[in-house]
Amino acid sequence: MNDGPITDDSAWDAVLRRDRAFDGRFVTGVLSTGIYCRPSCAARHPARANVRFFASGEEARAAGLRACKRCRPDDVARDEAAVHAAIDAIRSGKDPSLAALGALTGYSPTHFQRVFKRAIGLSPAAYQRALRQERAGDALAASASVTDAVYAAGYSGPSRFYEETKGRLGMAPSAWAKGGEGVTIHWAVVPTSMGDMLVAATDKGVCRLSFNEDEGELRRRFPRAELVEGGADFAKLLEQVVAAVETPGDCAHIPLDVKGTAFQEACWRALREIPAGETRTYAQIAAAAGNPQAVRAAGSANARNNVAVLIPCHRVIRTGGELGGYAYGPDIKRELLRREADG
Repeated sequence: MNDGPITDDSAWDAVLRRDRAFDGRFVTGVLSTGIYCRPSCAARHPARANVRFFASGEEARAAGLRACKRCRPDDVARDEAAVHAAIDAIRSGKDPSLAALGALTGYSPTHFQRVFKRAIGLSPAAYQRALRQERAGDALAASASVTDAVYAAGYSGPSRFYEETKGRLGMAPSAWAKGGEGVTIHWAVVPTSMGDMLVAATDKGVCRLSFNEDEGELRRRFPRAELVEGGADFAKLLEQVVAAVETPGDCAHIPLDVKGTAFQEACWRALREIPAGETRTYAQIAAAAGNPQAVRAAGSANARNNVAVLIPCHRVIRTGGELGGYAYGPDIKRELLRREADG
C-alpha cells in the first residue's frame, strides 16, 4: 500500500469512487450526522461541506463522532487480517469450506463471505476455482499427462476439472488460434460519445472492442479470418454493446470470445466481478486471480485485454489512488469512471 500523504481533494475523490484501496488509510467524518465511515461506505454520499477527514477512527471519536454501523470502519484491520489468513489457508491446497474459513477468522460464514468478496472481488469458492485453474495451466504446461496435471492442480478428478474449466472466458481457441483461420468475424465501426468504436465478434461473442481503430487494425490481429462488415445477427449484438458503452454498468449478459493464459483469464474474470462505480488496485486483481504476488502480471493482463469496457480494465487504478494508464487515453478512462459513479 502506498503510504504517501493524502490530501483532502484526493480523499474526497476516493470517497466518491467508494474506493476500497483507501479503507484503513483515513475515515470520513460526516458532521451533519455525527458518524464516521470507511471511504468505501455504500451509504449515500454526504454534502462535501459536511465532511471532515480523519487519519483514524480514534481521531474521529475524539472529535465526538461515532462509527457507522453499516460499514464498520473500525473493523478494517481485522477484516484485512482475516482475508490474508483465508488466502493462506486456501493456497495451502486444502480447499477449506466457507464454514472452516469462518471458524478460522472468527466470523460467521455468511459475514466472512461478504468481507472476503468486498476485499478480493470474488467469493472464497470462486477464488479457489481461479487458483485451481491457474495451477492447472501451469501443471498442463509442465506435464505430459493431462490426468497427472489435473490432480497436481488440486482437482478431485478429471470430471471436476472439465466441469469447472468449460465455462472459462476463453471458451475456445476460435479467433485467437492461427490468426483467426477458418473463423468469420463480423465487425463495424460506430460513432459514440467517446469517439469512434470498433466492435468485432465471432459466432461465440465479442472478440474485439476498441476506440479509434479501424478494419486495418482488426485485419492485423486476425490476418487469416474472414472479415464481414455488419450483418443482421451482429447488428443486435452491436446495439447491446453500444448501450453498454454509452451507459456503463452491468454487461455480463454480453457474450465474449477471448483467449489468454489461465492467469490472464482469471484477471479478466476478476475485472468483470467489480461492481460498476467501484475500482480495484492491481494488487487486488492479482489476489482475486489467485496469486497476490503477481501484481506486475496483473498489470500485463490488463494491458492485453482485447475487449474494452465489457472487460472493464478502466476500473483498475494504482494503489495510491492515481488514475493510472489506459490503452485509449486517460480522458476515456476518466469519463467511463465518472458515468459509472453517477449511475
